Amino acid sequence: MEWVWRIVNFAILVFILVKFLNKPLKNYLQQRKELIEKSIKEAREAKELAMKALAEVEERLKVKDKEMEEIISSAKSSGEKEKERLIEEGEKLKAKILEQAKTNIEYEVKRAKEMIKAEAVDAAMQLAEEKIKARMTKDDHEKLLAESLKLMHKIN
Repeated sequence: MEWVWRIVNFAILVFILVKFLNKPLKNYLQQRKELIEKSIKEAREAKELAMKALAEVEERLKVKDKEMEEIISSAKSSGEKEKERLIEEGEKLKAKILEQAKTNIEYEVKRAKEMIKAEAVDAAMQLAEEKIKARMTKDDHEKLLAESLKLMHKIN
């Protein structure tokens, strides 16, 4: 008996679903069908347009091949001219860099000579100081100290 009630409940459910969902479901399916048909039609039209565009592009490509050959030959000639110009600029830059290097070397040599002279003067001063200290007696030392003190008193 229990299974009979299940079948009755199921039948009632199916009846209610058919009664209330039949019309909206039919409308939905009809709209869906129309949408799909419209999409297929648009796709066919788009395909036809694409085929026409492809034919036009292929025709243009035939014309463009000749133009490309002209452009390539023009580019080659302008490239050769640019190459020559760059080589010329490179030579000028090379001469300029060599001149700058020569100037830098002269400056560095002059600076090195000045440094050597300064070191020679320092060495000579140090040698002279050592010789003076070696020859200086205690009396000379005291005399120098006394003179320095007198000079300091005069300044103050």
